[in-house]
Amino acid sequence: MRAEAQGHVDQINAALALLRRFLDWDRALKRLDELNARVEDQALWDDPKAAQEVMRERRRLEEAIGATREIGSELSDTVELMEMAEAEGDTAMADDAVASLAQLAGRAERDKVAALLAGEADANNTYVEVNSGAGGTESQDWAEMLSRMYTRWAERHGMKVELIDYHAGEQAGIKSATYLLKGENAYGYAKTESGVHRLVRISPYDSNARRHTSFASVWVYPEVDDDIDIEIVESDLRIDTYRASGAGGQHINTTDSAVRITHIPTNIVVSCQNQRSQHKNRAEAMKQLKARLYENELQKREAESDAANAAKTDIGWGHQIRSYVLQPYQLVKDLRTGVTSTSPSDVLDGDLDRFMAAALSQRVTGEKVVVEDVE
Repeated sequence: MRAEAQGHVDQINAALALLRRFLDWDRALKRLDELNARVEDQALWDDPKAAQEVMRERRRLEEAIGATREIGSELSDTVELMEMAEAEGDTAMADDAVASLAQLAGRAERDKVAALLAGEADANNTYVEVNSGAGGTESQDWAEMLSRMYTRWAERHGMKVELIDYHAGEQAGIKSATYLLKGENAYGYAKTESGVHRLVRISPYDSNARRHTSFASVWVYPEVDDDIDIEIVESDLRIDTYRASGAGGQHINTTDSAVRITHIPTNIVVSCQNQRSQHKNRAEAMKQLKARLYENELQKREAESDAANAAKTDIGWGHQIRSYVLQPYQLVKDLRTGVTSTSPSDVLDGDLDRFMAAALSQRVTGEKVVVEDVE
């Protein structure tokens, strides 16, 4: 078999293996039979909420199992066609088979990622919070670059982006910013971005044109659905108001209506300043707090099941998940998965899908992969 064709076959087989491992194939088949039996039980429909949950789980399993079987069947048929073409010396047929394998490989990767987005909150909208690290203007400029990167990524996927909170840097950039990304599977994709991001470049703020290393942290947490009950005790909260600041134009108010809420037991702090009234800012900040507390619970569950836990540590050396080098060479490297890109400008313009897909896969396999960008 041609090397190109074999490469596609290996990629498809790897995707299928990951899907079966993620689904726990035998258990998934048994569970689907159980769900089909429950759907046929008329008593289930006496509880609409329970029925909805059963139907949702059944649909997810049917789609994942069906896609896995279909890809496996198409792979077998195409490989058989490829072998027949080579045996008969039919170059045109062989070329068609290679093209079909390439398309199937792309589909296998898409279906793999879709199946991996089956977490409890993966389908939810998501908050993305960016904070600059130590380093003053340089780190604050880097934080603003990261904010733009996630905004561009969201726009590429047709998501709506809302600015929730913004604190400008003294000279340039931002100290922190929080965005709400609204779209299908927003949290499922973006959750892999939580951690510390490192930038190496010639600083535009250094008159001696020296190379600087800067850090900024990203924290991703899901918007909480109305049907998820998060209990918050009022006495556990400290609520402060302050005057909004930063580059918000007409959308940032200038009265003391910005709200900061501290959840004392966990020391979680959230803030909002994008609304014109203190009441609305408080309501939005409470939504954020519920989301943060919910995300804490999700992380505990993941840790208990040996899933990769998002890095939320000091913003500095030794804690980064990804490095972005602009000088003396061009390279973005994810330190968890080994995925690289030699086009930082594309990555910073929102080209993050390969990094997210690899991080999702690693949560299942625990293995580090190396995917070089050869463009």
